[in-house]
Amino acid sequence: MGQGREICASDYLLKKTTPKKILDAIQDVMAGGAPMTPSIAKKVLQLFPKTTSEQSEINKLTAREQKVLQLLESGYSYKMIAAECNITIETVRTHIKHIYDKLHEHSATEAIKKAFPTRVR
Repeated sequence: MGQGREICASDYLLKKTTPKKILDAIQDVMAGGAPMTPSIAKKVLQLFPKTTSEQSEINKLTAREQKVLQLLESGYSYKMIAAECNITIETVRTHIKHIYDKLHEHSATEAIKKAFPTRVR
């Protein structure tokens, strides 16, 4: 384009886009935006991995609660978890109660499924 500027894609419009919307899109791109039609936006969103729900569930837990839940998933007993984390069994029970409350579950199996849905069991 004569001025030595690099050309790259900033948007994607469908063939059926109206001339007014094309002009609006050009103005948006020139202002630094990246407009797209709703149908294209939907397709773009489908490309993102589905792990966001896993991350949001696990992020509800403290680091210690995550560790306790991971140990439960690995088959550790409350006594083994207490020894591994250098805490009492009563503290393990408290952590597990908090995990159940935060994840709105009533069993270790369900809490594990909710916190780690993509893991193979």
